[in-house]
Order: sequence, then C-alpha cells, then structure tokens
Amino acid sequence: MSVFIIRRLLQSIAVVAVMSLIVFVGVNVVGDPVDMLINPEADQAEIARVIRDLGLDRPLHEQYLYFVKNALQGDLGKSFIFGESALKLIVERVPATFELALSALLMAIVFGVPLGVIAGMRPDAWSSKTIMAGSILGFSLPTFWVGLMMIMLFAVVLGWLPSTGRGDTVEVLGLQVSFFTLDGLSHLLLPALNLALLKISLVIRLARAGTREAMQQDYVKFARAKGLSESRVVMVHVMKNIMIPVVTVLGLEFGSLIAFSVVTETVFAWPGMGKLLIDSLHNLDRPVIVAYLMIIVLVFVVINLIVDIVYSLLDPRVRLKDAGQ
Repeated sequence: MSVFIIRRLLQSIAVVAVMSLIVFVGVNVVGDPVDMLINPEADQAEIARVIRDLGLDRPLHEQYLYFVKNALQGDLGKSFIFGESALKLIVERVPATFELALSALLMAIVFGVPLGVIAGMRPDAWSSKTIMAGSILGFSLPTFWVGLMMIMLFAVVLGWLPSTGRGDTVEVLGLQVSFFTLDGLSHLLLPALNLALLKISLVIRLARAGTREAMQQDYVKFARAKGLSESRVVMVHVMKNIMIPVVTVLGLEFGSLIAFSVVTETVFAWPGMGKLLIDSLHNLDRPVIVAYLMIIVLVFVVINLIVDIVYSLLDPRVRLKDAGQ
C-alpha cells in the first residue's frame, strides 16, 4: 500500500509541475493588463513605469521562475486590481464554493443512487422509464437556463426561497459557513440543486447500469436462492458492488463541481471563487487568474489521489496489480 501511495504522490507532483507551466504561459500570452490599469491618456513614461512595477518587462521564462520561487513560499502574486495577495482573495471565497459543491455532491448521492437502483431493478416499469426520462432532461437542459427558471418559479412567483446571495453565516473553525443557519440553507438550496442536476442524472445512469449488471451475477442469484429478503440482497450485495464506479466518478466529479461552478455562482450571485474568476477575466487580473487555476489543479490532483486510495481499498485487485509491477 505504501508503494502505491508513493507512486501516486510522485505522479501528482509531476502533474502539478507541468500544469503550472501550462497555466502560467497560457495566461500570460493573452491580453495586456496594462491597458486595464492605466489612464488611456497616460504617456509612454507612465506606461513604462507600470510595466516595470508589475515585472512585465522581464522575459517570460524569468517571470515563470520568479512565480515558481514565490509559489513554493505560498505567494502566488498580488492582484493588479485589488492590490492584495491573490491567494488571500481566493481563500476568502473558498468556503462558499466548497459549501456549494459539497451540497451538490450530497444531493447527487442522496437522489441519484436510490433512483438509479430502482430504475435498474425494474427496467421495464413505468417508474424506471420516468426516472430515465428525467435523467435525460438533467443532461440536456443548460445550467444557466435552469437557474433562471428556478429563480422565476421559487423566488419570484412563489416567493418561497431567496434568489441571490449567501445569507447568514456562522464561524466554524475560522470559516464562514451557511450550513448551520436557516437563512443560509434557504439561500443555498437553489444554487446547490441547480449545480447538482447534471450530477444527479449521471449518478442515476451509473447506478442503473451497475444494478442491472449486478442483478445478473451468480452471487445475487445465490443470495435470493437462500431466501434472503430483497432489501438485504440490494443493500448488502448489489450496493456494495455498484459503489466502486460510483465512488470513482463522484470523486472526480467533485473536482468539476468546484472548478465549473462559475455559471451557477454568476446566476445566483453566489460569492465564491467562480464569481471572482469572472471579474478577474474581465479586468485581465493575471495573478488572480493564475492563482485560481493553480488551486483548481491542486484540488483535482488531491481528489484524484484520494479517489485512487479509496478505489484501492474498495477493490484489492488494484493494490495487487500495482504491487506486482
């Protein structure tokens, strides 16, 4: 097991190193932030001074090496617009984004797995066909349109839930979270559901496919032949075997929930990292964009590492195969 983890750690470090180069070069060849920071009537001397102060007069490879040196010390640069540490700006918004992504993931598990199992156990029933038709809608409808329709229905027409913002928060371990306040939960429900719809559809299809395959296996037929109840067969034998692909996919999808919550955060004015990224892209705030992308890379790498470890615990064949190499 230790060899397995060490190998995955080395692979993760290599991925982060390569992605840091790709992200830095990709962001720095797009646009000129100086045009956004100075008065259009500024003279050449003023423009040269701003370029020098921002370090943009140095060759690109020197800028990258300087970035790596500072990044290893926890400094991802200073925002051109806010004049503050880019890392600080993002960390302040991390709890909101993680809260939204975690809520969406929980919704995907709570709704997706049971519905997928039901659809897989009785594939020809009308209930199963209804569930699968709903999953197709979840895949097909654009997120921004669904979000706007939710606001129109639940906030404007019915007046049940607030349309934007994060609501009241409480401090837990130094972080501001809205899970533990009624007002915070009411603000969280709509954006979390909007973000979760696609993942619920994905989990339904995964669970349905896994259930249909598991129901044909000999261990399920043998359990039924022994007279075990249907609920015990499903919970002990079917669920245990279909969770390996579900856990793997959900682990990877959690990273995408964090990285691609930009649309949902924009529609619902949720004060997370995605909203900050949109503002930074408009202003060509390179340090914030690079810091955001590097944090997302780290999140994906860490989640992949955790998924690999959990997968190896669920399926011993992975550990045995890795140890034999």
